[in-house]
Amino acid sequence: MQANLVYFPDFTDPVAERMLRATNHIALHRLDFAWPRDRLDAAFATAHGYHALPRVEIREPWFCDAALLQRAPALLAACSTGAGFDVIDVEACTAAGVIVCHQSGTNKEAVAEHVLGMMIVLSKKLVQADKGLRRGAVGDRYAMTGRDIRGRTIGIIGLGNIGTRVAELCRGLFGMTVLACDPYLTAEQVASRGAEKATMEELLERADFVTVHTPRNAETLGMLGAKQFARMKPGAIFIQTARGGIHDEAALAEALGSGHLGGAGLDVWVKEPPPADHPLLRFDNVVASPHNAGITHEALHSMAVGAAEQWIAIFRGEVPPRLENPAAWPRYAARFREAFGFAPAALHR
Repeated sequence: MQANLVYFPDFTDPVAERMLRATNHIALHRLDFAWPRDRLDAAFATAHGYHALPRVEIREPWFCDAALLQRAPALLAACSTGAGFDVIDVEACTAAGVIVCHQSGTNKEAVAEHVLGMMIVLSKKLVQADKGLRRGAVGDRYAMTGRDIRGRTIGIIGLGNIGTRVAELCRGLFGMTVLACDPYLTAEQVASRGAEKATMEELLERADFVTVHTPRNAETLGMLGAKQFARMKPGAIFIQTARGGIHDEAALAEALGSGHLGGAGLDVWVKEPPPADHPLLRFDNVVASPHNAGITHEALHSMAVGAAEQWIAIFRGEVPPRLENPAAWPRYAARFREAFGFAPAALHR
């Protein structure tokens, strides 16, 4: 029996479809938002796997939430397109015996380089210089005096795949002191990833740059607000390439407007894309991008290969490499055996 894998177009690179269609144990079903609702519901009713689009592209009612799970009684696994999986209700999936996977690490180079690009542009005041020249408003070049990055301190909130790569680049390229706040890692684990473990308060007070690399969930939503921005060093730079909603946009605008913070690099927004009149887009010391830090040709290919390999592993009965909810495994294993006639591999924690 083949496993039915449904997805809305497209995978991030055609290589994923080629890899999946080359298997003999997966039937790939490409859906379209324009189809009638009953046709889409029929596809989900027999789906064993769902590859979910990112938040920017996905549409209601096709978020992988409790309501969709009721319409997809055969569903065994849901995977996100990239590292983030906030379009999937992990708690609801776990309760239903549905495993959740993501593509964390497949685009870490792209995001880490984006962070460094924002650091350089903001430190050297390149945006202000560029806009000033275009406006004919650069009378004194010393007014655009920037700062060197070498030897300064970066604070990384969340030391996963991307955070670890940012630490490596900052330490190696610029000889920076690297602080990291990650409650799920010991001091020894943080040190092995090239950073010094710090509390959130210590990190905010000491860092010249603060960069966020956590998932968006109940624990991190609204994690950084007026109190945290006030605690940051005067002139410090805030960079956010994780997910919108982790920081308070109004509070950040106030911290920039008061002159307390020296700038911000923002790739993620509560509403994406943000409206052109968004308050944060009015600042010349804000570098903005439309949630494309992880979108490079190389990253898109890597994400697609990683996704295809993971789906192939899942339906072979293997433990997927980027499993988010191991608590779902016992019920998932029983449901998998009922569906395909053999049990998946045992999960060793």
